[in-house]
Amino acid sequence: MIKKYFLLLLLFGLNFKAIYSQNDTHQLNLNSKNIAVDGYDLISYFEENRAVPGKKNFKFNFKGANYYFSSEKHLNTFKKSPQNYLPSFGGWCAYAMGETGEKVKIDPKSFIINGNELYLFYDSMFNDTKSKWNVNPKSLEQKAKINWRKISH
Repeated sequence: MIKKYFLLLLLFGLNFKAIYSQNDTHQLNLNSKNIAVDGYDLISYFEENRAVPGKKNFKFNFKGANYYFSSEKHLNTFKKSPQNYLPSFGGWCAYAMGETGEKVKIDPKSFIINGNELYLFYDSMFNDTKSKWNVNPKSLEQKAKINWRKISH
C-alpha cells in the first residue's frame, strides 16, 4: 500500500515538473501579459543591430512567454531556433545582474550583441548601465553568468 502511494507521489511530482518546466516563466522579465522584451523583435537585434518594436500579428509563444516580431520572416526565423535569440539573463538588465545579482527592468533600446548573446540594459536620464557595463565587460559578464545560475536554478 505504501509503495502505491509512493509511486503516485513520484509520478505526480514528475508530471508537475514536466508541466511546470514547459511554462517556467517566473524568472523571465515579462510584463503583465507575459510579453518579453517589451514587445521588441529579438531577430532585429541580431540581424539589423537595432531595436525594432514587434507587432501583435507576429506573435509567438515560447515556453509561456510571448515574443513579438516586426515581420513574418523574423517570426519564422525565431520559430526555427528560438534558443539562439533569447536574451541573456532572462531579459533582465545585464549590468545589474553582474553588479548586484538583481533583476532590474530594461530599456529595450539599450542593448549589446556580444558574439551570439543579447544583453539588455536599464537606461534612464541619470543611469545608463550600458556605458557602465562597457567599463569592465568581461568581469561583469562573468559575474552576471554566476549570479544568473544562482537565481535561475
